[in-house]
Amino acid sequence: MSNLLKQLYKSSLLLLIDFYQLTMAYGYWRVGIHEREAVFYHSFRKLPFGGGYVICVGLGTLIDYLDAFHFTKEDTDYLASLKDSQGKALFSRKFLTYLDQLTFSCDIDAIEEGSVVFPQEPLVRVKGPLLQCQLLESFLLNIINFQSLVATSAARLLQATRGEPVLEFGLRRAQGFDGALSASRAAYIGGCVATSNVLAGKLFGIPIRGTHAHSWVLCFDSELEAFREYAKTLPDRCVLLVDTYNTLEGVKNAIKVANELGSAGFQLAGIRLDSGDLAYLSQAARRLLDEAGYEHVVIMGSNDLDPSVIMSLKEQQARITMWGVGTHLVTAYEQPALEGVYKLSAMVTSQGQWEYKVKLSEQTIKISTPGILAVRRFYSKSDGYAVADAIYDELHGISETCTIIDPLDSTRRCVITTDTPFRELLHPIFRKGRLVYTRPSLQSSQEKVRSELSQFHEAIRRILNPHAYPVGLTEHLYHLKLGLILKAKGLA
Repeated sequence: MSNLLKQLYKSSLLLLIDFYQLTMAYGYWRVGIHEREAVFYHSFRKLPFGGGYVICVGLGTLIDYLDAFHFTKEDTDYLASLKDSQGKALFSRKFLTYLDQLTFSCDIDAIEEGSVVFPQEPLVRVKGPLLQCQLLESFLLNIINFQSLVATSAARLLQATRGEPVLEFGLRRAQGFDGALSASRAAYIGGCVATSNVLAGKLFGIPIRGTHAHSWVLCFDSELEAFREYAKTLPDRCVLLVDTYNTLEGVKNAIKVANELGSAGFQLAGIRLDSGDLAYLSQAARRLLDEAGYEHVVIMGSNDLDPSVIMSLKEQQARITMWGVGTHLVTAYEQPALEGVYKLSAMVTSQGQWEYKVKLSEQTIKISTPGILAVRRFYSKSDGYAVADAIYDELHGISETCTIIDPLDSTRRCVITTDTPFRELLHPIFRKGRLVYTRPSLQSSQEKVRSELSQFHEAIRRILNPHAYPVGLTEHLYHLKLGLILKAKGLA
C-alpha cells in the first residue's frame, strides 16, 4: 500500500507536534537520558456520547506516519531558525544533527482497528528510546482520539437505524480537509456504507454516493424539468431531492420521471427528504411511490440527523430506509473530543533496571497506571459474550484465576475463574522500528466492528443508559499502583 500521508503532504509531518515535545526531547538529549528505554501508553478516561463503548480507529494512519518517521533538512533548518529571548539559537547544532540522523527504532503494540475498547485500557503501547517515545505523543493522540470518536459515532448511528445503511455526507461541515478525510475513513470503518467525499473514495477505496443540491432544481424553469435533466445525466443511479418547493409535489414529479426512466430501460433509485416532518413526509411519500408501483424506490432521509432523532423517527414509523448524516457524524457534535492521554508508565534506570512510574492527581481519574501494560479480554463459556477486560503488567503476567479491580472504585471487582476463554488485545505492530504487522483492508476493519459488537451483550451496546462493562486492573497491578501512589505521597 502506498503511503497516503506522503501523497497528501509532500513535506515531512514530524513537526506536527506540540512545541513542548521538542523542548523535552532537547532536555532529554542535553542531560543524556534520551536513549534510555521507556514505555508510554495511550488510553482514554471517559466513554463519549453517554455510551457504553468506543470503536478504536486510527492505527492505519499512525502506521503511515511512523513508516515515514524522519526529520528532513527543511525540518531542522526551521528549528535552527528558532531563537530564545536573548536572540540566541534555541536548539544547539549538535542536537539538530542528532535529529537529522535519527532513525525510528521503537516497539509499537496496539489494539487493532475496529476493536471495541473501554476507558483505562492501553490502546497503543510504545516502547523504545525515551526521546522517540516522547515525540510520538501529539500525532498519536490527534489521530486515534479523533478517528475513534467518529467511528464510535458511526457505529451508534447504525444501531439507531437498526442496520439500515448510513451515508457519510459531512465534508462541507468537517473541521478542515484533514478532518474531513480522517472522518470519512473512520466513519466507513465504523459502519457507514459510503461517503460523499470523492478524495476519500480515491485514497481509501470507500464507495462514493450523492444526490444533487437544491441549487440544481433552482437552475431550471421547473422542478420537473430539473428532475428530467438529472435523470438523463445519471439514469442508472438517479436519486432526486424532492423538497425544494413542496415535498409531496416533488414526489409526484419524481414519479413522472420514474415513468420516463422506465420507458428508457432504467429505474429511479431513490428520493431524498431533507427538511420538514420526516416521519409524516416519508409515510406519505411511500404511499405515493407504492401506489405508482415503485416499491423498490428508496427513501433517503437527511437534515441534521443524530442517533436520538433517528430513534424517534423509527418510533414514529418513518418509512426512511437510508440515512445521510453529515454534521453530527464528522464533527462528533455531541462529544467534540475523546479524552485520550499518553502517559509514561516505566523507564529503565541508570543501573539497567525497569522502574515503574505513576503520575498523581487530585482527581482519581487522572492518576496514571504504572507498568508495561497489556490487556486481556475474557469470554463466557455459555454464550460467548465478552465478560470482562483485565489490564495487567506484562512483566508480571496474569494468573489463571484472578480478580480485577476497577481503578476508580476498589469495591467494584470481578473474579475471573480458571479456564475462562480469553484473547490478548494488543498486537505487535513495529519491532525495533520495523513494521511487522499486515494491515487489513478498511472493509475488513468495518467487518471487525460488526463482529466485535456482536460479542457484547445488548445491555453494553444500547445507546441510552448502557450497562457498564467490567474493566479493571489485576490485583497485582492494583496494589503495585497503590504502593507507588502511597510512596509518592510519602505515606509508605
